[in-house]
Amino acid sequence: MGLIMLVIAVVGIKLTARVQVSMALVEYLILIGLAVAGLVWVLSHHVGSVPFSHGWLSVNGIGAKGDAVSGFLAAVFVYGGWDGTLYVNEEVKQRRVNPGRAAILAVALLAIIYTLAQVGFQGVISPGKLNAAAQNGTALVAVAQAMGGGFWAKAMALSIALSVIATTGTGIVLGARIVYGMASYRVLPEFLGTVSRRYFTPVASSIVVGLLIVVLSAVYFLVTSVKNAFNDVIAVTGFLFSIFYVFTALAAMTYYRRRIASSAWDFVTVGVLPLGAAGFLGWVFVLSLGRAPWTQRWSLIGIVVAGLVLLISARFILRSTFFQIPRESEVRTTHRRTGRR
Repeated sequence: MGLIMLVIAVVGIKLTARVQVSMALVEYLILIGLAVAGLVWVLSHHVGSVPFSHGWLSVNGIGAKGDAVSGFLAAVFVYGGWDGTLYVNEEVKQRRVNPGRAAILAVALLAIIYTLAQVGFQGVISPGKLNAAAQNGTALVAVAQAMGGGFWAKAMALSIALSVIATTGTGIVLGARIVYGMASYRVLPEFLGTVSRRYFTPVASSIVVGLLIVVLSAVYFLVTSVKNAFNDVIAVTGFLFSIFYVFTALAAMTYYRRRIASSAWDFVTVGVLPLGAAGFLGWVFVLSLGRAPWTQRWSLIGIVVAGLVLLISARFILRSTFFQIPRESEVRTTHRRTGRR
């Protein structure tokens, strides 16, 4: 399926968007429908269900058996990537407005859907059965099986499969745009920064990213169990998104630093919020990394080392123009020259 999603990503962004929307409609229709059914199931006090209690709203989980930091890291994983519209801003209508609105809308809707799913599924079966199913990666399927038998279990399995396929496609599209953008500044080899005249997509970067995702995923699943691979992927991806968002927040504050004190609104949106987000994610990253097994640490170390090698190569071998970009807002500089505040 990875190769099929690669072909779709190469053919065009419109086809990619239509395929993604189609899969999302089926996936979330099943998920939301079963989540509502699960909530009704629990409130109806079916045999074997767990009644709602204040423990459901505790940061430490029911019976204090959960862990807030691990939950926050998992949240970074599940929410990470939903800002993907920002990476395709050159391929959408009203590119200065729509990508940002779409990212905010996506995250807001996602918060509602994930909260509904969490509350709807958590009490359908006992914690023991839920944990046992989670160990095998079949928790959602077990919940659907308890409510509606084999048919709904298969429907939930279909929803999960569509989610994996859609995530693969999204990873190819967004990864290709990031590689394309980096290659445009000669941070990566220039051939990766070309756009096909036939498909109007970055074909070279799409193929490289797509093949890397397919090959590395296959190798990873071959050398470890599915359970361990799933847990490691979630954790390492959460680590990477945490670092990425921390650096993005700090970079934005640095670039627009002259605007922070220009108004109360800019002080909050350019100063307080990014700094608070960076501090919070940094706290989650440090605590989570201290608890992580060495399989996850070595994966993270390997990625960081590869990044440093590419950084040094871009600076001293490719001589990227990226390193000559001014470290402050051009808009603010223009205002200063014209005497406007």
